[in-house]
Amino acid sequence: MNEDLLVDVLARAVQRGATAADGFLVEERRFATSVRMGEIETLHHSSEQRLSLRVFAGRASAAASTSDLSRESLDRVVDEATALAKITAEDPHAGLPEPGALIARVPDLDLEDDAADIAPEEKIEIARRAETAARETDPRITNSEGAEYSDRRARYAYATSHGFVKSYATTGYSIAVSPIASHDGEMQRDYWYSTARKRARLEDPVAVGRTAAARALRRLGARKMKTVEVPVIFDPETAASLVRAIAGAASGPSLYRRASFLLDRRGTKIASPSVTIIDDALVPAGLGSRPFDGEGLETGRTVLVGEGVLESYLLDTYSARKLGLTSTHHAARDGSGVSVSTTNLMLLPGQATPKDLIGSVKNGFYVTELIGFGVNGVTGDYSRGAAGQWIENGELAYPVEEVTVAGNLLEMLSAIDGVGDDLVLRDRTVAPTVRISRMVVAGT
Repeated sequence: MNEDLLVDVLARAVQRGATAADGFLVEERRFATSVRMGEIETLHHSSEQRLSLRVFAGRASAAASTSDLSRESLDRVVDEATALAKITAEDPHAGLPEPGALIARVPDLDLEDDAADIAPEEKIEIARRAETAARETDPRITNSEGAEYSDRRARYAYATSHGFVKSYATTGYSIAVSPIASHDGEMQRDYWYSTARKRARLEDPVAVGRTAAARALRRLGARKMKTVEVPVIFDPETAASLVRAIAGAASGPSLYRRASFLLDRRGTKIASPSVTIIDDALVPAGLGSRPFDGEGLETGRTVLVGEGVLESYLLDTYSARKLGLTSTHHAARDGSGVSVSTTNLMLLPGQATPKDLIGSVKNGFYVTELIGFGVNGVTGDYSRGAAGQWIENGELAYPVEEVTVAGNLLEMLSAIDGVGDDLVLRDRTVAPTVRISRMVVAGT
């Protein structure tokens, strides 16, 4: 990786009058292919580099980014950003982290696959095997929206004008398939996927396809419901979206803009004691793991919610200063600027099996899909379209669609009275099965 290029860019910024600067350089190669009904639909291979730059003139700052790393382009980006910083109003909270706070040694988190690459034909065959397995599962799988295989290899470097420069590499692989089931004129679709840092750790494509088919088949015969207030169980995929909503409300930018229902709630009880949410950047081979954040600060394990108590916010250097707190090392480089992001965010598992949770409900709703973005970050009000299975006498009885689950996130978190033991780190944000004692399920 051309880390010298990054160092040269920052040196030029200082020469042009910047009092400090930092930069993030990403080099990546991607491959993606999709098949539908056994035929190749798309084939994409790319290789690109991106550099994002921040320059400071005292407490004023400007940011810029480019994917053209020619000398002429880089000089222009540096000159424009530096000139802009000089005419921008000062912000007392702007500035780099203290140099002494930056990471000293980059730990090996096993984020890179050292296995040899495979031929494009083999990658296409992986996608084809996943789709074929789905289609052959049951005669009612009559169509497909396709299957995809993708892989990515990337290297990240961060440097500051103070002389700091560190880098690390990652890989990622994924399979996804979306079959369509039909019966008596009704059509239903669903999907399943597998992601991993190492290709050998992907689920078998046949297993991915069969799971996707089973998920589509269980939606056939879906009914509409009348509005009721009942216990609601979120499966792991949908429960993870609740965790994402909490993290969004706990992030620094939401808080200092006063657009968060978690404002001024640090140290207070916001959920039932069965709820513990952590963000752990150091999980070996974790999909969200990273040795340092977007500002070169050492990452670690943050307890966001501990036994129902909001223990921490998620902060980069700027939002921490603005809130009078210290960074939690959650800075991310998004385009030219700095944002806040999680790493491996998880709701820790409980003791109950999913079967136990479902069996405990006489009449309720098991959510397997959420639709739309009906979460109000300011108030916590929650209303999302949903599909899933109706529970009768502790059993999944029949599929349900075109309903809305509604409540308030703080009330929902406090009403969590069951957490499953089925946590699997299959994505960057994960959760086990979760039972909420009562919610409104709005239908016709």
